[in-house]
Amino acid sequence: VQLMESGGGLVESGGSLTLSCLISGFTDETYYINWVRQRPRRPLEWISGIYYDGSKIYYADSVKGRFTISTDNSKNVVHLQMAKLNSDDTGLYTCAADLTSRPPYGPAYRYQHEGRGTQVTVSS
Repeated sequence: VQLMESGGGLVESGGSLTLSCLISGFTDETYYINWVRQRPRRPLEWISGIYYDGSKIYYADSVKGRFTISTDNSKNVVHLQMAKLNSDDTGLYTCAADLTSRPPYGPAYRYQHEGRGTQVTVSS
């Protein structure tokens, strides 16, 4: 299984950005695709998750109403649309897959598969 993130970058406060996670290697499994972020001097934070077929969606309170997760099954891609970004959203955003439990997850949770992450920097 491979997860590859894209779409990170530098954005001004109040702006928007869309991240993508390209998924490959799954066959008949059912799984959740999640976005987690590592902000400076803070523990790893789970922020959103989606069931592999898009039927179940979850958000952390910190991003609810600002971020939207979606999946395009034909392309095996999960998107995270981020709006109203602020400097507190700056961090490394990573795509993570879990086959055993549904979201939300704690900061110490170990996912079965993770990508390398994409950096999001919000300038104030």
